[in-house]
Amino acid sequence: MQENPQPEDLGTDELTQPTGNSFKSQASKWLSILLPILLGVYLIIYTYQSFTPEQIESIKGYFKNADYLYIVIAAIIAIFGNALRAYRWKYALEHMGYTSTFPNNFMAVNIGYLLNLTVPKSGEISRAVIVKKYNGIPFDKGFGSIVAERIVDMIILSLFMLLAFFLQFDIVKAFILDKIPVNKLVILAISGVFGFTALLLVYMYSKSPLILKLKKQVSGLKEGFFSLIHMKDKWKYFFQTVLIWGSYILTFYVTIFTLTETTHLSIDAVITSFVVGSIAIAFTNSGFGSYPFLITQILSFYAISKEVGTAFGWIVWTSQMLVVLVMGVLSFLLLPVFNRRK
Repeated sequence: MQENPQPEDLGTDELTQPTGNSFKSQASKWLSILLPILLGVYLIIYTYQSFTPEQIESIKGYFKNADYLYIVIAAIIAIFGNALRAYRWKYALEHMGYTSTFPNNFMAVNIGYLLNLTVPKSGEISRAVIVKKYNGIPFDKGFGSIVAERIVDMIILSLFMLLAFFLQFDIVKAFILDKIPVNKLVILAISGVFGFTALLLVYMYSKSPLILKLKKQVSGLKEGFFSLIHMKDKWKYFFQTVLIWGSYILTFYVTIFTLTETTHLSIDAVITSFVVGSIAIAFTNSGFGSYPFLITQILSFYAISKEVGTAFGWIVWTSQMLVVLVMGVLSFLLLPVFNRRK
């Protein structure tokens, strides 16, 4: 294993590469932040306008009478899941000949989740920047290993979606047809395929200096990505992936005991609801507004009232965001302190 190069000062070049059109870049950045927030605000207003004053009081009652001990247990499991993700990361880095300490990995993961609440996917960049600064790991190699993680995550989530589909076919079918604008999603998917194809052709055949520089960076990303396939500890990596996603399921499962009205949910219902909630978080900054809304919609198929579903969705979402916020801020504060003492 090669020795890590000396850590470099943290610069901003990885985070803000010039694009030739700073206005479009800034506009795109702000739209990616504001649109999910505006969607969340709309869903909150839409939901609460449909409630009567009596129903709102009922929701407040569910918040008041919830057993928050289960939320604390779920939070502990969620933190353990973050620790597993941090530990698993070492396998990909070691395969490329680099080492990063577990505390740095753990704090980088926590900070990454925190930053993802602001600018989408900025957390992945921050993780690579952190291990570059404190462990001397080249940015492109670290980022490539993180991209590989996300691809694995998408594969696992897709498998859970298939599992939910087979376990609860009638409910998933009704949910998709009744609650999701399938036609619009199909049009969006087709547009995305055409757009991706056009960008791929430009990348493959363009001789512009910017594209050539990008190709050089991508070579490092490819090494980080393919490290998962060729690493000698790949089975340990995938075993820990199973443990990580098991912790996610267990985190959600524990929360159903927070309210008496949700304790009867079967494991099939838990998996289906977990998938819906994961989709809400994966495709927005944090699931703000959309997570409670979609959880309420899916739970309605299991005879859970809108009041209970809304309270449950907000309790679970708020607890998850508190874990991200607390662990992210603590990690942000402790990361330089820990590395100063080394």
